[in-house]
This record gives sequence, structure tokens and C-alpha cells, in this order.
Amino acid sequence: MSIADIRKNAEQKMAKSIESFKNESGKIRTGRAHPGILDQVQVDYYGSMVPISQVANVSLLDARTISVQPWEKGMGPKIEKAIRESDLGLNPAAQGDLLRVPLPALTEERRRDLTKVVRSAAEDSRIAVRNLRRDANDQAKKLLKDKLITEDDERRSLDEVQKLTDRVIAEIDRLTSAKEAEIMAV
Repeated sequence: MSIADIRKNAEQKMAKSIESFKNESGKIRTGRAHPGILDQVQVDYYGSMVPISQVANVSLLDARTISVQPWEKGMGPKIEKAIRESDLGLNPAAQGDLLRVPLPALTEERRRDLTKVVRSAAEDSRIAVRNLRRDANDQAKKLLKDKLITEDDERRSLDEVQKLTDRVIAEIDRLTSAKEAEIMAV
């Protein structure tokens, strides 16, 4: 393994951390409905837990209402129960086979709570990035110890990884600020 390989590997993993944070923050609702809100909700389907999207059609009725149309007749009550028991604070209403999931307006207190959730997810992503930096630095130090690179190469590698880490953390901070502004917008 070379210094270029270490840097490339760290860069790819850090990019995955950013994507993971984007996905996580995308699930946090901002007062407007979108079908992705229900992505993490799991439903009991013949003994195995599966995402709602695998047992029903999830779409929007209007800006504040999600519709869930089960593909099988008996799945409606199970889906309704799964949505109620999720930590999303949603209360679905059954209309025949169709489930309507209205999104309540966000209160100021709930908005503050959601910004805390975003900050927590951002901090988890920063920790993951710092761990990736540590791993890359350890690999460079191991190459130096094994005398496969010079001390100058090791120092250059540590500097490059630190610059990459700073850039990725700045991107996470930017995404966090944008999501917080989106949540707090009335």
C-alpha cells in the first residue's frame, strides 16, 4: 500500500460519511411532507421486518399529507401500527385501503428539538471522519516503521490527510447549517 492508496481510501470513506449524513438529515422532516420520511419505518411482513416501501406505495397527496397504499389487503393495520410506533410522531388515518399520514405543523419547541437531532447526527459524522483520519495516519506510520516510506513522505501524508479531514468537516458543518436554517424557517 502506498501513500496515494491511503489518501484515496480515506477520501472515499470520508465521502461516504458525507453521503450518510445527507441521508440521515434528509429523514428529518421540515414541516413539508416527502415520501422519504417513512423510509426508516419497518413493517412486520410474514415474520420479517421490511421497509414500508417494499409492502406499499408511498406518495404525496398534498404538501402536508403522505398517502400509503398497501399492496395486500391485510397489511393496512400493520403499516398503520408501524408508523404510529415509529419515533416520527405521526398519526396515520385509515380510509379504506388507503392510509393518510398528515404531518402536523412544527412548533417552535419541536423545531429546536429537530435542530438538536441534526447537530447530533453531524457530530456522529465528524467523529467518523476523525476516526478515518486516525486510521489513515496509522497506516502511514506503519509504512514508515516498515521503512517503506521516508519521514518526509510520512509528514506529507499526514498533512494531506489533515487537509482532507478539514475540508470534509467544513462540508458537514455547511450541510448542518443549511438543514438547521431549513428547519427553523417558518
